Amino acid sequence: MRDVSIIGIGQTEVAEHWDRSLRHLAGDAVLAAMQNAGVETADALYVGNMLSGLLTGQEHLGALIADFVGLRGIEAVKVEAACGSGAAALRLGYAAVAGGLHDVVIVAGVEKMTDTVNAETTTGLVMAADADYESIHGLTFVSINALLMRRYMHEYGVGHADFAPFSVNAHRNAVGNPYAMFRRPITVEQFGRARMISDPINLLDSSGIGDGAAAVVLVPASMAKEYTNGRAVRILASSMATDAVAVHDRPDPLWLSAVEASAFKAYQQAGVGPRDIDLFELHDAFTIMSALSLEASGFAERGRGVWLAEAGEITREGRIPICTMGGLKARGHPVGATGIYQIVEVVQQLRGKAGVNQIGNARLGMAQNIGGSGATVITHILEAEA
Repeated sequence: MRDVSIIGIGQTEVAEHWDRSLRHLAGDAVLAAMQNAGVETADALYVGNMLSGLLTGQEHLGALIADFVGLRGIEAVKVEAACGSGAAALRLGYAAVAGGLHDVVIVAGVEKMTDTVNAETTTGLVMAADADYESIHGLTFVSINALLMRRYMHEYGVGHADFAPFSVNAHRNAVGNPYAMFRRPITVEQFGRARMISDPINLLDSSGIGDGAAAVVLVPASMAKEYTNGRAVRILASSMATDAVAVHDRPDPLWLSAVEASAFKAYQQAGVGPRDIDLFELHDAFTIMSALSLEASGFAERGRGVWLAEAGEITREGRIPICTMGGLKARGHPVGATGIYQIVEVVQQLRGKAGVNQIGNARLGMAQNIGGSGATVITHILEAEA
């Protein structure tokens, strides 16, 4: 196995891109990453996407995007793992380079979600749940997470207001991210007054959908200096785990077993532990997922995820900064692209190029992308190269 480095990154702003097609968004991110890396070609392209067929009428994204960016003829495929599609594509790209199949691999994530009405988009998203036992009864991802949040509040004696720091932190960080969709701060009072969607989850508990694309370029670490000087970031660990798709099939709905398995396999691969991680881009699709992910990844004891946030430990100045560029909540959540946005943001931090959001002396960053309500989890740990 060869060590793998990221030598180029690219991203588009997350927004409602009425004037840009799915292929244009992906092309913008891929070409930006290639320019950043200083490469003119690649051996393979892996594209993370969840909903292109349903929402845009376009499948076959690998060949489509490869051709559009001038790479016709290379190996290229779409990868789908619900909201974890982006990181799943990265894992395949990582494996291809680590295993010696390819030397230069581009991994992109792209999603276009705002050209359809809300009902159609919601229908597409809930396809990541169990069709026979969850969505058939009218459950959506908001309502599934609302059930988890209500149970968490009951079990651990916390109130809805205790989740406010997650959203406040995300929006504070998005202000400094020019690619974020919601670049404005919010207050605890605004959080409490937000419109209820599925009790107890309100609008400011929830990430916003959007259109966007992000991309990275991978090479063997031994070749990184041929392309870039001091801007490479090493992938120390890549780990994937799964759980039951339906929440009711899990022994304990408040423990994300796939998060635990994925995170701790990644720690083992990297030879580190939770206390060594300098920042954590977690999958904050809903505030409840932030708390559950922090706990299952070993950053907080069970039932104490909200208290970690309340103590300020998740801020840029805290012990484990999360969502340092806004997270899903404020950067936006173009689902198939989210996992690659997370990686791009960790790379920015480890390069020391995160602007006003820079985490001081960041050396190790972790990104965790979740598909469904915890059924697919991919964790990557990245290290700044000397």
